[in-house]
Amino acid sequence: MPEPGNTPNHFLICNVCSFSIPVREEKPAVVCCDRCGHKNELIVSSSSALTLSFTLTAMIFYVPANIFPFMTIEMYGRTNSSTVWQGIVSLAQGGSWAVAIVIFLASVLIPLLKILILLYLSLFAQRQNNARFNTQLYKFVEAIGRWSMLDIFLLAVLVAIMKLGKWTHVEAEFGSLMFLFVVIFTMMASAYFDPQILWSKKNETTD
Repeated sequence: MPEPGNTPNHFLICNVCSFSIPVREEKPAVVCCDRCGHKNELIVSSSSALTLSFTLTAMIFYVPANIFPFMTIEMYGRTNSSTVWQGIVSLAQGGSWAVAIVIFLASVLIPLLKILILLYLSLFAQRQNNARFNTQLYKFVEAIGRWSMLDIFLLAVLVAIMKLGKWTHVEAEFGSLMFLFVVIFTMMASAYFDPQILWSKKNETTD
């Protein structure tokens, strides 16, 4: 029989080796795995605050990223600067609907959705009872996060291709720098968010 006071209250699955770790304390901050030695942090107390600060910063940069010119193209002596939306409209009018849709999703819709979802999770997720729905939102943010750098890659490829031409020149403008900051801060907001917070109150009520 286990000694009094030595009976595990519950078990925790190790993030590295999936070993079932017996947890004997009520609310430990870190649980060390007996198998691999990995230190599993249960809940990062400052997770919501960090996510909120990074998300608000990304929201601030999102506005100038879509207002200021994204890039300038000089071709045969003619210079044309355009914002992201102007570039999307030009591509659509020129018949390149597929490229226009990809840029619209990667530059406008997906970053905005990611910012709004992260803002909601950092502000209200811990107070709500719909932890399963909030978890699905978090998984959605993680899934679309891999497309965050698509526009920067497209710009880099376009600059490299256009510089091969003798009479063409492409320069990234202020809007592209702002968009890069949007990508960086949304990635940081997602990385610092601890999804265990979504279930913290539910676990307290079931204990």
